[in-house]
Amino acid sequence: MVSVDQIGVEFSGKTLFSDVSFSINENDKIALMGKNGAGKSTMMKIIAGQLKPNKGHIRAPKEAVIAYLPQHLLTDDDCTVFEEASKAYGQIFEMRDEMARLNKELETRTDYDSEDYMKIIEKVTDLGEKYYSIEEINYDAEVEHALKGLGFKREDFHRPTSEFSGGWRMRIELAKILLQKPDLILLDEPTNHIDINSVLWLEDFLINKAKAVVVISHDRAFIDNITNRTIEVTMGRIYDYKANYTHYLQLRADRRVHQIKAYKEQQKMIADNQAFIDRFKGTYSKTNQVSSRERMLEKLNIIEIDELDTTALKLKFPPSIRSGDYPVRVTNLSKSYDQHQVFKEVSFAIERGEKVSFVGRNGEGKSTMIKSILGEIDFEGKCELGHNVKVGYFAQNQASLLDPDLTIFQTVDEVAKGDVRTQIKSILGGFMFSGDEIDKKVKVLSGGERTRLAMVKLLLEPVNLLILDEPTNHLDLKSKDVLKEALMDFDGTLILVSHDRDFLRGLSQKVFEFKNKRIIEHFETIDAYLERNKVENLKELQN
Repeated sequence: MVSVDQIGVEFSGKTLFSDVSFSINENDKIALMGKNGAGKSTMMKIIAGQLKPNKGHIRAPKEAVIAYLPQHLLTDDDCTVFEEASKAYGQIFEMRDEMARLNKELETRTDYDSEDYMKIIEKVTDLGEKYYSIEEINYDAEVEHALKGLGFKREDFHRPTSEFSGGWRMRIELAKILLQKPDLILLDEPTNHIDINSVLWLEDFLINKAKAVVVISHDRAFIDNITNRTIEVTMGRIYDYKANYTHYLQLRADRRVHQIKAYKEQQKMIADNQAFIDRFKGTYSKTNQVSSRERMLEKLNIIEIDELDTTALKLKFPPSIRSGDYPVRVTNLSKSYDQHQVFKEVSFAIERGEKVSFVGRNGEGKSTMIKSILGEIDFEGKCELGHNVKVGYFAQNQASLLDPDLTIFQTVDEVAKGDVRTQIKSILGGFMFSGDEIDKKVKVLSGGERTRLAMVKLLLEPVNLLILDEPTNHLDLKSKDVLKEALMDFDGTLILVSHDRDFLRGLSQKVFEFKNKRIIEHFETIDAYLERNKVENLKELQN
């Protein structure tokens, strides 16, 4: 369906990739993988037609619809949520309105034999064939279904888009893409700004209703569930696997073993031939053999071994004082904003050492509860921190609290204590800061880079109650593994707000579900909760 033919891209004299070719077929569900900076987002923008390669072509049928959701959107705020989502059908509505206008013109004209009159009839006929060939659907119902699936409530539909955060506007754009039913959907980190229930809904849509999909994501469970093919971008070329992410990792490891074996054999051959050349160079009887071997070595393509991050980073939290038996106690807590009741008379306690997750649709009160625990807002009832509790809090806006005039290294160095100071460079490397980058000032970093740096800073502070609000949004798979391992070993109490199931798996021991102004405590794993909730959620959407 879409063909990538010998694409080459260079930036500032540096080759990002060269002579890359592959095809995207109908119903392919492709994970585009590779380390940060390998060129994944650039490749996606080229396929979307937003960037042009230095060489090569993208070929697709003229009628093919390709829809692209970037990581960051620039959106206008001149209409309601429902109106913006309905723009997905803009072309269809334009065809309908144009037909109505032309038919009205035919009714008023009397020059039945004129050339202009016949041209209008031809145009109406052509438009009619296209319009009536489109499957008849209830557009309003489709828009409502998509918006509800992505977490909007019916009362949100007629609110201006300007009232919503960037994450919610990302969902509106995603709804528009899904409603177009494109031939190819390109998604760059689509789960970063949506909650678990919306991720489940999106998964179900991509698996059962979407055609071809190419996705960049650091959500391992998401890409494993939706993809049947993995394309890895590495060292300026690609490797194409007919496998999902987990199977790809196994195949990639096997490929690297074969590469290492072939590389060693080639190096031995080179050494043997070079030894022959060195020994017999200048020997008249061996002149032809020496020359032949020199030419052979000059033309030899050296086998490259794929990049592999061998950093064996194990990060441990610094020791902290022991807290009381119940670091958090909430009793008959209620909170309202004007006429909107967030939750009413909720009570729960979290024991020392428990690792719990707060889950539920956006707007159900997860962040409000965190602010209540931290004492940042007023509320009715009681919310108490236990004896000796020292809180470490990672908010979604944590990056904005960093000192812009410090370097990356200085930011971490000022909080690091004891032996961990000798590991600062390794720790920063584990979160994608390496080489000269650690001397960059915070003020020149991107939003994602600042978020990662704020996470490193938090991990080095001695606390016994950690509250993390969507900590994985800007972390790659390796950084997430480093963080998760550190949290698994953390002997304090942990409250996690996250939509990343793979990250929560094995980490969360208890689930607090925020729903319908209540908080329900589930003594079950995140997998058990999600499996049950997925069924309930899909039934709810069909009501």
